[in-house]
Amino acid sequence: MDEVLGRDGTWTFDLETLRIVPGHGRGVHKLRQAIGELSIPLEAIASVVYEPGRKGARLRLRLRDGADPLSQVTAGRLSENADPYLLAVDTNQIGTSQYFAESVRTALMVHQVPSTPVTRYLLPTQPTPITAAAGDGTATFDGEYIRLDWSWMAEDSKSAAGPVQLALSDVTAVEWRPQKGISYGFLRFRTKTDTNAVAPEHDRHCLAWGIQRDGGTTVLVAAAVVSRLPHPSTARALPEAAAPAKADDPDAMLRRLRELGELHKSGILTDEEFAAAKRKLLED
Repeated sequence: MDEVLGRDGTWTFDLETLRIVPGHGRGVHKLRQAIGELSIPLEAIASVVYEPGRKGARLRLRLRDGADPLSQVTAGRLSENADPYLLAVDTNQIGTSQYFAESVRTALMVHQVPSTPVTRYLLPTQPTPITAAAGDGTATFDGEYIRLDWSWMAEDSKSAAGPVQLALSDVTAVEWRPQKGISYGFLRFRTKTDTNAVAPEHDRHCLAWGIQRDGGTTVLVAAAVVSRLPHPSTARALPEAAAPAKADDPDAMLRRLRELGELHKSGILTDEEFAAAKRKLLED
């Protein structure tokens, strides 16, 4: 088993799984500690990159697109000290880090793991219920509903009407942005009824913060919701498979249904995604 001891935790690799165990020292970012231990299967890994530096080095884990809900939400926007897939190492671990990266790359080659996008999440979803507070409120997700409760910092446009509850079935997308410059950081839930863009501090489907860089653990709530929405590969598959058929063209309708069935049978669409796409096709 290969092992690297870093400033923020420990990475180990047994040729099948890369395990990330965060440290518990005062200098370890609270988000890393909140995420906890991660077990990443080889099939979810695109590469491990060794990056030399002036006072040590870094290992950067790159996951295959679509393999991880957390990466899907953050899209590379986490600060380096909060990113669980980045490990800073001291000079005495440089040789070990280089060997570790080479060991993972070799295993990827031997097992012929492609770096192409995947069609389902390969990392575990965040457990529910889950709660996070930041800026003007608190977000809670129980697996079926999202609730936003406002703090004293919320604008009247948010707090006047009281808490917000959204059904997961009504959510179409989740947006998460860290605080940057004078702009607010935010966690926003897009719904089927959204009609225009509203500033984060006034959007009742959105938590907003102006001080916390990464918004505490809000990104974990975001990942928990995203993991239960249709996988992003569905959006790539549906334009052809579920394009509305003309009402007076039954053959086209049958072709679309057969295409959806093939996507479902091959595993590209989950049971829920298949049912939703078929329902949409029949309703249009």
